[in-house]
Amino acid sequence: MLVFSSSRGSEGGNFNLYAMSASGSNVTRLTNHSGYDTRPEWSPDGARIVFSSSRDGNLEIYSMNADGSDQTNLTNHGGAGYNVHPTWSHDGSKIAFESNRDENSEIYVKDSDGSNQTNITANAKNDEKPSRSPTTGKIAFYSTRSGSSDIWTMDADGSGETNITNYLYGDNEPSWSPDGSKLVFQSYRDGYTGLWSMNADGSSVTRIYIGGALEPNWGPSS
Repeated sequence: MLVFSSSRGSEGGNFNLYAMSASGSNVTRLTNHSGYDTRPEWSPDGARIVFSSSRDGNLEIYSMNADGSDQTNLTNHGGAGYNVHPTWSHDGSKIAFESNRDENSEIYVKDSDGSNQTNITANAKNDEKPSRSPTTGKIAFYSTRSGSSDIWTMDADGSGETNITNYLYGDNEPSWSPDGSKLVFQSYRDGYTGLWSMNADGSSVTRIYIGGALEPNWGPSS
């Protein structure tokens, strides 16, 4: 099954979430709201989907059952700012996400039921787009704390922060391989908006696509 965001069937141009078979058949609408529902991600067991939604005015993190039932606001921030880019832990017990509720973008973690929220970066610079390793629980993200946008990794509790690209030009949007050994990311190095891959420690950086490629996501069967 695939889950995706689409403006199909919407008079106002808002985006809702849909599921369909990998063949493209059996398209089913899962959400129906006037806001924008985006960035869906399956839980490891396929039972629930986490996503961002603007249905309450500002962007919040929601989860729901795979059939669209039990849609639950997990962040309930209610103030200014956004909560985006949710990603499950490898065991499905926690969700990491990005929020600028403290003025700059930070990475937060909370239990999958919305409890026990913790800011695990708490840095003066922007820390964005968390991606969880499917095997180790490590979190990859990108940050401007070194002066340019670089890929960083850290342990699930925010310890062990490591800059693994440290390149002059923007590296961002990291995504883990299914076995947790590699990362794919978007970069402006070499003057192109291309896709690159590397080992989880930042070694063996390899360009895999040149030009016009954004927001890579490494699928579970790759």
